[in-house]
Amino acid sequence: MDKNCAIIVAGGKGKRMHKNVNKLFLEVNEKPILAYTLEAFQRNKNIDNIILVAAFDDIHFCEKIIEKYAIHKLSKIVCGGEERQQSVLNGLNAIDNCQVVLIHDGARPFVSSEIIDKGIEYANIYGAAACGVEPKDTIKVKDLNGFSQTTLNRSDLVCIQTPQCFKFQLIKDAHIHAVQNSIFATDDTMLIEKLNKRVFLYEGSYNNIKITTPEDIIIGEEIVHSLLT
Repeated sequence: MDKNCAIIVAGGKGKRMHKNVNKLFLEVNEKPILAYTLEAFQRNKNIDNIILVAAFDDIHFCEKIIEKYAIHKLSKIVCGGEERQQSVLNGLNAIDNCQVVLIHDGARPFVSSEIIDKGIEYANIYGAAACGVEPKDTIKVKDLNGFSQTTLNRSDLVCIQTPQCFKFQLIKDAHIHAVQNSIFATDDTMLIEKLNKRVFLYEGSYNNIKITTPEDIIIGEEIVHSLLT
């Protein structure tokens, strides 16, 4: 049994990037975004196995990146579904068994080993854990007419990132429960909450950005340069 498995979700087309290719194949400092993400888990000594979930049409490009950057921990490439939730379930179904599974967005290339390690640690303790950061902006709730209703306390809020880390059987059960009850969620922690289970939130990093728009490529370049100096 693999102790810790990572599922990298790489199926999104990234329409907000305004490109005709998967945004994960775009380059930051002359390296594909997906390569950074895979290397982060490849380097981590606590990761035993990597599953990549990708669109069928992208598998050939993924294979070229895996070969070029020697991602030898990757055991399978799995076809994604119509929605992210289905893609994650396809990834879970590709794992025979493991102790902790980490589910990570392929578009978050700058995740640190410390964040990965803490996710594994807290998943073992609490069953479910996710990293995140306090929002930088003031967050308001608006009413149906568009007026400010209340201002939320930023110290009580967390912008959730990935990896989201779980004991394998717990997240597998949560996804099966979601299918059986037609539950749709924007991330995997919501499915745990639908089982009336708690998710431990720990500190992420403002560098752990999700590359979504062309401006994020510029920010990514700056992060790479800062990590190299």
